[in-house]
Amino acid sequence: MPRPQSKLMAAAWMAGWLSLMLIVAIGGRETLRELNVFQVMELRSVIGLVMLLPLVYRAGGMSAIATTRPLPNLVRSVVHYGAQLGWFFALTLIPIGQVVSIEFTMPIWIAIFAATFLGEHLNASRIAAVVLGLIGVVVIVRPATSSIDPGQLIALAAAFGFGISVTLMKSLTRTETTIGIIVWMLVIQSVLGFAPALYFWQWPSNYAWVWIVVVAFGGTFSHYCMARALTYADATVVVPMDFLRVPLSAAAGWLLYGERLDAYTVLGAALILAGNLLNLRKLPASPRPQDA
Repeated sequence: MPRPQSKLMAAAWMAGWLSLMLIVAIGGRETLRELNVFQVMELRSVIGLVMLLPLVYRAGGMSAIATTRPLPNLVRSVVHYGAQLGWFFALTLIPIGQVVSIEFTMPIWIAIFAATFLGEHLNASRIAAVVLGLIGVVVIVRPATSSIDPGQLIALAAAFGFGISVTLMKSLTRTETTIGIIVWMLVIQSVLGFAPALYFWQWPSNYAWVWIVVVAFGGTFSHYCMARALTYADATVVVPMDFLRVPLSAAAGWLLYGERLDAYTVLGAALILAGNLLNLRKLPASPRPQDA
């Protein structure tokens, strides 16, 4: 039975997502100083899976993670793996605040995908959000110049992948348990990343191990928070609640790494966030279509 819709509960779970993702960004930057991105991803998935086992046991064991939709779980996990790989790689190329600013194009793709595949309503406000977001991306990336940073393009591709991943997660929450979605994601990603991680393997220092555990915890339970939030509200409402991560990430990059954001990034981020805020406008009540 679907949960009652509640923006307050969705916002509470998204606060957990926001905090943990900020920690993951910092932890990712620290571990990638020493280790290859494939190794970080593999350790993050394996350790995260171990951390999740107590919740699986508490939820009922194997019955809690049984799935009737293995293919959507597989597709979602593969897409998310590629997007997260790009996100971590972008952290090594451009400032944290810029990575997160570009990542906030994710609601643009979610609005389009959710309307196309999930039957969610794409109204004038959400169309305006898409337009503002696209303009914001152009301002940040500045394709007319000759100095487009590859890190910006990688971050944009990662945001596109995250948009697909979240849309598929929203679809899966209609029939699958939150814990099952996350467990299958970690299992599939562990299998996908095993060979490249083994190829690039080097034993982490004690300092790197601490941050790997932090990344594994934040990465695993941030997804749990996101999945729970999506059970309380539409994807096009849930994801824009994450907008505070832009100034918080920029502040973290400035305080910890001395990173400065240029005026174009600030302006572009402001346009993207303005579009996201349009998604939070309260709409007139309308009949909700029945889930298939």
